[in-house]
Amino acid sequence: MPFDVLIVGGGPAGLSAAIRLRQLCEKNGKELSICVVEKGSEIGAHILSGNVFDPRALEELLPDDADWISELNDFNSSAATAVTEDAFLALTPEGSYRIPNALLPSQLRNDGNYIISLGQLCRYLGNKAEEMGVEIYPGFAASEVLYDEGGDAVVGVATRDVGIGKDGKPKSTFERGVALRARQTLFAEGARGSCSESLISKFDLRAGKSSQTYGLGIKEVWEIPEENHKPGLVQHTLGYPLQSAPFDKTYGGTFLYHQEPNLVLAGIVVGLDYPDPYLNPYKEFQRWKTHPDIRPHFEGGTCVSYGARVLNEGGFNALPKLTFPGGALLGCSAGFLNVVKIKGSHTAIKSGAVAAEAVFDALLNSSDDGVEPVAESGEIDPNETAIEATKYQDGMDDSWVNEELHQVRNCHEAFSRWGVLPGLAYTGLVCHVTKGAEPWTWTHDGRDADATEKAESFVPIDYPPPDGVLTFDLLTNLQRSGTYHDDDQPAHLRIKTELANVPEGVSMSVYAAPEQRFCPAGVYEYVENEQSSTTTSGNGATGGGEKKKQLVINAQNCVHCKCCSIKMPHEYIDWTVPEGGGGPNYQCM
Repeated sequence: MPFDVLIVGGGPAGLSAAIRLRQLCEKNGKELSICVVEKGSEIGAHILSGNVFDPRALEELLPDDADWISELNDFNSSAATAVTEDAFLALTPEGSYRIPNALLPSQLRNDGNYIISLGQLCRYLGNKAEEMGVEIYPGFAASEVLYDEGGDAVVGVATRDVGIGKDGKPKSTFERGVALRARQTLFAEGARGSCSESLISKFDLRAGKSSQTYGLGIKEVWEIPEENHKPGLVQHTLGYPLQSAPFDKTYGGTFLYHQEPNLVLAGIVVGLDYPDPYLNPYKEFQRWKTHPDIRPHFEGGTCVSYGARVLNEGGFNALPKLTFPGGALLGCSAGFLNVVKIKGSHTAIKSGAVAAEAVFDALLNSSDDGVEPVAESGEIDPNETAIEATKYQDGMDDSWVNEELHQVRNCHEAFSRWGVLPGLAYTGLVCHVTKGAEPWTWTHDGRDADATEKAESFVPIDYPPPDGVLTFDLLTNLQRSGTYHDDDQPAHLRIKTELANVPEGVSMSVYAAPEQRFCPAGVYEYVENEQSSTTTSGNGATGGGEKKKQLVINAQNCVHCKCCSIKMPHEYIDWTVPEGGGGPNYQCM
């Protein structure tokens, strides 16, 4: 199936690119075939974000007369609630101190921003793109990047075969994956996208850049009584439960937003470069909700949704080269999140629009050279050489996104080097005084997996049991994510062959099996097995023996957060896509 432009991922970056391409086609009287493939069962099903939304990029993308707030509400009854109050608290175990807004970094202020469901915004954008003529195919998981004969240029992707059983044999429902070919393939998979990571490696796109570092975001949505609701309240916290001293280096904090009509969006973000293997991000989040200054926000309410997703925290210094022959990286596939602002949707939308403009110009120039668009010929011209839309890199370098990220380029590293209080002070200095003009840039080296320290240096953490009302056990909450995978398929979470000894030989024996705690979906567990051989769910592994513990991978629980591919000791898990349509089915995230 040939296209002029293929977009992998139906999030804010991919959909914005599709919309901008159609706008340019209409403006210039040209026709390009544009396709978006999305591994979720529908647009928005795999989208999770806080989200306090900066509308700048969206308002640049849409026509001047577009009223996206009203249109969003009319389309799916999802409110964009204007921020009315901004609060930042430092929590102690029993109390809190409010930091005056005047002392906060300017990028943390939310005047003119809106509390939204990013998943519902994507559904709205997807509908708008389809109305403009974009082909959108949810339930199609891109499993492989396709290259030209020389392996030097991207020519599309292949979707995963479906209907294969756990035994690796085709079932009666077997269908071969589809090869989708395009003159330009734009990858907008989100943070730690599997195709995007393979491209970064193949083309060495991060050469001369810092290593990417990540955070894990865990979120719940609650419905509360309207009399307890404070529409427009935005609250962030540092301190308890993640930091107990000024120089603690566990990076992270919490958020709590009141969205109309009666929703509370609450969550925690934990930097995955934390050292303590006993730390359990999910249980830290549950413990935070019991704080005396936090608990009242949930009184009389019901938790209606749960989910998790990793986010990029490396910022400006970790941005890879954006283009390569035949395609480009968009949004969080590249890593445009502003960690100080705690926002990445606006930068993702902007990157999609800028990429679209560069790709349109490149394809238009090719047409001027006699190459016929796929929209007109129905096929890709075999004489066309691979195009690299380098103006995309130039456009982002000249954009307000670059300015915004460059200003705070050292802030995350300040927290990592010195701890929470010095990191906060440095961030304030940058945002209030230097505005990014300091003559130094701090780089970050090393993987988050390697930041985990040996268990012998720490003490197991005693977390309180869930009460089933305010706090929940993990598997109960997991049901609220709508996660589903066909059990009879090969596991998409695979132990790398060359690291088959790591789970029992390193992770469990040296680090006390941290994957049992950092996974927010209960995918990984070590169980006693009297058999001498070791098995996992759809995945072979070495080790075992009488009364020895062995790793079991419950791949059907996976919410596609990608945390395991980042934080596993030695990064021993290869995260591949399951059958299209599998995974969470978020409705209001």
